[in-house]
Amino acid sequence: MDSATCSRVLPQINLSHSDRRVSASGSASFHSSKGLKISKQLTVSCSAASDKGNDMFGLSHCSKKNPVGEVLCPAGVCTYGGTAVESHSHAGEEKVGVLLLNLGGPETLNDVQPFLFNLFADPDIIRLPRLFRFLQQPLAKLISVLRAPKSKEGYAAIGGGSPLRKITDEQANELKKTLESKNLPVNVYVGMRYWYPFTEEAVQQIKKDRITRLVVLPLYPQFSISTTGSSVSVLQDIFRKDAYLSRMPVSIINSWYRREGYLKSMADLISKELESFSEPAEVMIFFSAHGVPLSYVEDAGDPYKDQMEECIFLIMKELKSRGINNEHTLAYQSRVGPVQWLKPYTDEVLVELGQKGVKSLLAVPVSFVSEHIETLEEIDMEYRELALESGIENWGRVPALGCTPSFITDLADAVIEALPLATAMSTPQTTSEVVDHDPLRYAIKIFFGSFLAFVLFFSPKMIMAFRNHLI
Repeated sequence: MDSATCSRVLPQINLSHSDRRVSASGSASFHSSKGLKISKQLTVSCSAASDKGNDMFGLSHCSKKNPVGEVLCPAGVCTYGGTAVESHSHAGEEKVGVLLLNLGGPETLNDVQPFLFNLFADPDIIRLPRLFRFLQQPLAKLISVLRAPKSKEGYAAIGGGSPLRKITDEQANELKKTLESKNLPVNVYVGMRYWYPFTEEAVQQIKKDRITRLVVLPLYPQFSISTTGSSVSVLQDIFRKDAYLSRMPVSIINSWYRREGYLKSMADLISKELESFSEPAEVMIFFSAHGVPLSYVEDAGDPYKDQMEECIFLIMKELKSRGINNEHTLAYQSRVGPVQWLKPYTDEVLVELGQKGVKSLLAVPVSFVSEHIETLEEIDMEYRELALESGIENWGRVPALGCTPSFITDLADAVIEALPLATAMSTPQTTSEVVDHDPLRYAIKIFFGSFLAFVLFFSPKMIMAFRNHLI
C-alpha cells in the first residue's frame, strides 16, 4: 500500500468553546460533552460460542451470510464476547464516547518518511511469515527511505501535506452535533493509525475523561485486515493491558457499507455529478477502490473484495431505482511492490475503456469518505491524465462524502444503534507476548534483522524489483 497513495478539502469549522483541540505536537483530537444518563439495556452479542476460535481480530460474527457469502453481524456491528459489565460510575449513568478511526497522513513534507515507516512497520500491511517477523522494522525503514522522495512529490502536488486530519476533525465535530440533536451527548475522539493523533493517544484521553461506554467507528465503509482490522488489533492490545479499559463496554461498527443512509448519500453524489455531463446517460460510472494484496483475500480470508463488490451492487441498485441505468465497472488502485494485488487495476482498465471507445467517464472513489492523496493526486491528477491520453474525452469525479449531512446523520444513527450492544473486551496478556517485549531480545532482533535486510534488499535482483514496482 503506497502512502503517497495512502493518505475538495472542506472549510475549517470553528468549534465552540466546549470543544477542545490539540496542537500539532501530537496529542489526541477530541470533542467533549457532558455525561449521559441512559437506561440499562440488554447487552446483545451475535457470536456463537463455537465461533469464537475463528474470529478475526477477536471480532464476533453471527452465522447469517450475505448474498456474496460473507459472515456479518446485523448492520455491521460487532461486539466482543464476554459478560456485560456495570458502569464505571454510579448505577444508571453513562459517559459515552465515540472513537473515529482513520489512516492518518503526513501534515508536512518532513512527516512523509516517518509516516511511511509507521505504515510499513504494521504487520497487517506487510505480512511476513512468523519466522521473518524480526525483519519488520528494518524492512519498513528501508522501504520508507526508498519511497519517501516519490511520496513527497505527491504530497507537494496537493499543497504540501494530507488534509485527512482536518477533514476527520470536521466530521467528528459534525457527528457530535448531530448526536446531540438526537439527545445523545457524547465525547467524539479521533484516532489515526499511522500519524497524529495516534489511536493510542485518543485512548488515553478516553481513559482520562472516564468514558464508561464506547462506540468505535472506523471510517472505512468496508472491512479489511489492512484498515479496520489493523486499527482494531491496536485497540485490543491497549485495552487488554489496562484494568479500566478492559472492563469498558465497547461496540465496534465493523463495516457499514450496507446502510441505507450511506448508499443514498453515495447515489446522491453520483447523480449530481452525472448532471454535469452533456449526455448523462452515456457516462461510464467508474468505481475505483483501494486495492489490497491478493494474498489477503485468498490466504488470510479478508472479506474486503466480497464487501466491495456487494457495495457496488447496492449503490447501483439505488441508482437504478432512480431511473439511472448507466454502465459501470469496478477497479482497484494504489498497488505497490512486486506482488499481485486485487484486479482489475484502475490504470489498466482506464486504458482498456479508452480503447473500447468510451468517451465520458465519472470516477467514484468508493472506499474513501474523505479527500486525501489517493483522491486529490492519484485520481484527480494521475488517472485523469491517463484517461485523457487513452481517448476518454469527458472526465468527472465524485467528491468524497466528507461532511455531507445525510452521511453524517447516518453515522449518528449507526452509533445510536450500536450503543446498547457494547460489551467488555478483556483478553489477558499471554506469556509469549511478555517475552517479545524483552529489551535484549528486541535489540538482537533489530541488529540481525537490519543486517539481513541490508544484504537481501541490496542484491541485484531485489534492487531491480524495487526499481520497477516500488520507486
